[in-house]
Amino acid sequence: MTGNTRGVQLPEELCRAAEQRYGAQFESLERLLEYVLQNLVHDAAAQMDESEQRIIEERLKNLGYI
Repeated sequence: MTGNTRGVQLPEELCRAAEQRYGAQFESLERLLEYVLQNLVHDAAAQMDESEQRIIEERLKNLGYI
């Protein structure tokens, strides 16, 4: 994902703890946060898809197709 970026303010203690714990896996705190946010967004989209699928299946059942 490229393009414009935004700055965020986080508690120093939280940033330090994240860097200590995950610093070896990510080149920077920004990369770690990008990874976490992308996964959260993806998971939310997947949950919405499952919810939409249940609604569609229920409608098809009500119409007698399933």
